[in-house]
Amino acid sequence: MKAVGVTQRVEIVPGYGERRDCLDQAWTKFLISCDLLPVLLPNVAEAALALCEKTRVAGLVLTGGNDLTALGGDAPERDVTENALLDFAESHTLPVLGVCRGMQVVQQRTGIRLRRVEGHVAQRQVIRINGEPAEVNSYHHFGACESRPPLDVWAVADDGVVKAVRHSAKPTVGIMWHPERCSPFRAADVELFRQVFGVQ
Repeated sequence: MKAVGVTQRVEIVPGYGERRDCLDQAWTKFLISCDLLPVLLPNVAEAALALCEKTRVAGLVLTGGNDLTALGGDAPERDVTENALLDFAESHTLPVLGVCRGMQVVQQRTGIRLRRVEGHVAQRQVIRINGEPAEVNSYHHFGACESRPPLDVWAVADDGVVKAVRHSAKPTVGIMWHPERCSPFRAADVELFRQVFGVQ
Protein backbone atom coordinates (compact mmCIF):
# COMPACT_ATOMS: atom_id res chain seq x y z
CA MET A 1 0.00 0.00 0.00
CA LYS A 2 1.45 3.37 -1.02
CA ALA A 3 1.50 6.20 1.51
CA VAL A 4 0.18 9.59 0.37
CA GLY A 5 0.32 12.86 2.25
CA VAL A 6 -3.16 14.28 2.91
CA THR A 7 -3.84 17.90 3.86
CA GLN A 8 -6.46 18.83 6.44
CA ARG A 9 -8.94 21.63 6.95
CA VAL A 10 -8.53 24.20 9.75
CA GLU A 11 -11.41 24.36 12.20
CA ILE A 12 -11.53 27.37 14.52
CA VAL A 13 -12.97 26.54 17.96
CA PRO A 14 -13.53 29.85 19.80
CA GLY A 15 -14.68 28.20 23.05
CA TYR A 16 -11.26 26.62 23.48
CA GLY A 17 -9.23 29.27 21.71
CA GLU A 18 -7.96 26.56 19.35
CA ARG A 19 -7.24 26.18 15.66
CA ARG A 20 -7.64 22.49 14.94
CA ASP A 21 -6.55 20.38 11.97
CA CYS A 22 -9.23 17.87 11.02
CA LEU A 23 -10.27 15.48 8.29
CA ASP A 24 -13.50 13.62 7.62
CA GLN A 25 -13.04 9.91 8.41
CA ALA A 26 -14.60 9.23 5.01
CA TRP A 27 -11.28 10.28 3.45
CA THR A 28 -9.42 7.44 5.15
CA LYS A 29 -12.09 4.95 4.04
CA PHE A 30 -11.96 6.23 0.47
CA LEU A 31 -8.16 6.17 0.23
CA ILE A 32 -7.96 2.68 1.73
CA SER A 33 -10.44 1.56 -0.96
CA CYS A 34 -7.89 2.90 -3.49
CA ASP A 35 -5.09 0.88 -1.81
CA LEU A 36 -3.57 4.13 -0.51
CA LEU A 37 -2.47 4.79 3.08
CA PRO A 38 -3.15 8.36 4.24
CA VAL A 39 -0.47 10.28 6.11
CA LEU A 40 -2.31 13.20 7.71
CA LEU A 41 -0.34 16.42 7.38
CA PRO A 42 -0.58 19.26 9.93
CA ASN A 43 -1.03 22.87 8.90
CA VAL A 44 2.48 23.70 10.08
CA ALA A 45 4.58 23.79 6.94
CA GLU A 46 7.88 22.68 8.49
CA ALA A 47 6.26 19.70 10.20
CA ALA A 48 4.27 18.71 7.11
CA LEU A 49 7.38 18.77 4.92
CA ALA A 50 9.40 16.79 7.48
CA LEU A 51 6.62 14.19 7.69
CA CYS A 52 6.58 13.82 3.91
CA GLU A 53 10.35 13.30 3.90
CA LYS A 54 10.31 10.86 6.81
CA THR A 55 7.49 8.69 5.46
CA ARG A 56 8.61 8.98 1.82
CA VAL A 57 5.10 9.69 0.57
CA ALA A 58 4.33 8.61 -2.98
CA GLY A 59 2.26 11.74 -3.63
CA LEU A 60 -0.07 14.36 -2.17
CA VAL A 61 -3.83 14.75 -1.83
CA LEU A 62 -4.94 18.34 -1.25
CA THR A 63 -8.41 18.06 0.27
CA GLY A 64 -11.35 20.46 0.43
CA GLY A 65 -12.56 22.88 3.09
CA ASN A 66 -11.49 26.47 3.92
CA ASP A 67 -11.64 29.10 1.21
CA LEU A 68 -8.31 30.42 0.01
CA THR A 69 -7.18 33.52 1.91
CA ALA A 70 -7.28 35.52 -1.34
CA LEU A 71 -11.00 34.67 -1.54
CA GLY A 72 -11.76 35.67 2.04
CA GLY A 73 -10.74 32.46 3.80
CA ASP A 74 -9.57 32.40 7.42
CA ALA A 75 -6.81 29.77 7.29
CA PRO A 76 -3.63 31.46 6.03
CA GLU A 77 -1.50 28.72 7.62
CA ARG A 78 -3.15 26.22 5.31
CA ASP A 79 -2.34 28.34 2.24
CA VAL A 80 1.31 28.47 3.33
CA THR A 81 1.46 24.73 4.05
CA GLU A 82 -0.17 23.61 0.81
CA ASN A 83 1.98 25.88 -1.33
CA ALA A 84 5.09 24.56 0.42
CA LEU A 85 3.86 21.02 -0.22
CA LEU A 86 3.34 21.79 -3.90
CA ASP A 87 6.93 23.07 -4.07
CA PHE A 88 8.02 19.82 -2.40
CA ALA A 89 6.02 17.71 -4.86
CA GLU A 90 7.50 19.59 -7.79
CA SER A 91 11.08 19.19 -6.57
CA HIS A 92 10.53 15.47 -5.93
CA THR A 93 8.41 14.85 -9.07
CA LEU A 94 5.52 13.57 -6.96
CA PRO A 95 1.94 13.25 -8.21
CA VAL A 96 -0.65 15.62 -6.75
CA LEU A 97 -4.42 15.26 -6.72
CA GLY A 98 -6.29 18.37 -5.62
CA VAL A 99 -9.93 18.09 -4.55
CA CYS A 100 -12.19 21.18 -4.53
CA ARG A 101 -10.07 23.70 -2.60
CA GLY A 102 -7.06 21.58 -3.57
CA MET A 103 -7.82 22.16 -7.25
CA GLN A 104 -8.27 25.87 -6.54
CA VAL A 105 -4.78 26.02 -5.01
CA VAL A 106 -3.39 24.49 -8.21
CA GLN A 107 -5.40 26.92 -10.35
CA GLN A 108 -4.32 29.93 -8.29
CA ARG A 109 -0.65 29.00 -8.64
CA THR A 110 -1.12 28.95 -12.40
CA GLY A 111 -2.63 32.44 -12.39
CA ILE A 112 -6.20 31.39 -13.13
CA ARG A 113 -8.78 33.85 -11.83
CA LEU A 114 -11.27 32.34 -9.39
CA ARG A 115 -14.59 34.05 -8.82
CA ARG A 116 -17.80 33.44 -6.92
CA VAL A 117 -20.14 31.03 -8.71
CA GLU A 118 -23.78 30.20 -8.05
CA GLY A 119 -25.56 26.85 -8.14
CA HIS A 120 -22.56 24.69 -7.29
CA VAL A 121 -23.64 23.36 -3.91
CA ALA A 122 -25.62 20.19 -4.57
CA GLN A 123 -25.51 16.52 -3.64
CA ARG A 124 -26.04 15.69 -7.31
CA GLN A 125 -24.87 17.63 -10.33
CA VAL A 126 -24.54 16.41 -13.91
CA ILE A 127 -21.35 17.60 -15.58
CA ARG A 128 -19.35 16.50 -18.63
CA ILE A 129 -16.22 14.46 -17.94
CA ASN A 130 -14.11 13.97 -21.05
CA GLY A 131 -17.19 15.03 -23.02
CA GLU A 132 -19.52 12.44 -21.46
CA PRO A 133 -22.30 13.21 -18.94
CA ALA A 134 -21.56 12.09 -15.38
CA GLU A 135 -23.25 12.66 -12.03
CA VAL A 136 -21.08 13.98 -9.21
CA ASN A 137 -21.54 16.13 -6.10
CA SER A 138 -20.58 19.78 -5.76
CA TYR A 139 -19.81 21.85 -2.65
CA HIS A 140 -18.01 25.02 -3.72
CA HIS A 141 -18.73 28.75 -3.97
CA PHE A 142 -15.72 29.72 -6.09
CA GLY A 143 -14.56 28.50 -9.47
CA ALA A 144 -13.25 29.48 -12.88
CA CYS A 145 -14.78 29.49 -16.35
CA GLU A 146 -11.44 29.54 -18.09
CA SER A 147 -8.12 27.81 -18.01
CA ARG A 148 -4.75 28.27 -19.62
CA PRO A 149 -1.61 26.23 -20.24
CA PRO A 150 -0.20 24.28 -18.59
CA LEU A 151 -3.62 23.23 -17.19
CA ASP A 152 -5.92 21.34 -19.54
CA VAL A 153 -9.66 21.08 -18.80
CA TRP A 154 -11.20 17.59 -18.81
CA ALA A 155 -14.51 18.21 -17.01
CA VAL A 156 -16.92 21.14 -17.13
CA ALA A 157 -20.37 22.07 -15.82
CA ASP A 158 -23.23 23.19 -18.08
CA ASP A 159 -22.64 26.84 -17.09
CA GLY A 160 -19.00 26.65 -18.15
CA VAL A 161 -17.46 26.31 -14.68
CA VAL A 162 -14.33 24.16 -14.90
CA LYS A 163 -14.73 20.96 -12.87
CA ALA A 164 -11.44 19.15 -13.51
CA VAL A 165 -7.96 20.01 -14.78
CA ARG A 166 -4.70 18.22 -15.40
CA HIS A 167 -1.20 19.60 -15.88
CA SER A 168 0.15 19.02 -19.37
CA ALA A 169 3.66 18.15 -18.17
CA LYS A 170 3.49 17.26 -14.45
CA PRO A 171 1.56 14.50 -12.64
CA THR A 172 -0.92 17.03 -11.21
CA VAL A 173 -4.70 16.60 -11.42
CA GLY A 174 -7.56 18.59 -9.92
CA ILE A 175 -11.26 17.78 -9.47
CA MET A 176 -14.02 19.94 -7.99
CA TRP A 177 -16.21 17.13 -6.66
CA HIS A 178 -15.69 15.19 -3.42
CA PRO A 179 -15.07 11.47 -4.04
CA GLU A 180 -15.06 10.73 -0.31
CA ARG A 181 -18.67 11.94 0.04
CA CYS A 182 -20.12 9.46 -2.45
CA SER A 183 -21.85 6.37 -1.09
CA PRO A 184 -20.89 3.97 -2.46
CA PHE A 185 -17.63 5.39 -3.78
CA ARG A 186 -17.66 5.96 -7.53
CA ALA A 187 -15.60 3.34 -9.36
CA ALA A 188 -14.34 6.08 -11.68
CA ASP A 189 -12.97 8.05 -8.72
CA VAL A 190 -11.23 5.02 -7.25
CA GLU A 191 -9.69 4.32 -10.64
CA LEU A 192 -8.58 7.95 -11.00
CA PHE A 193 -6.76 7.93 -7.65
CA ARG A 194 -5.15 4.59 -8.39
CA GLN A 195 -4.01 5.85 -11.78
CA VAL A 196 -2.62 9.17 -10.50
CA PHE A 197 -0.64 7.49 -7.73
CA GLY A 198 0.44 4.47 -9.76
CA VAL A 199 -1.36 1.79 -7.78
CA GLN A 200 -1.15 -1.49 -9.70
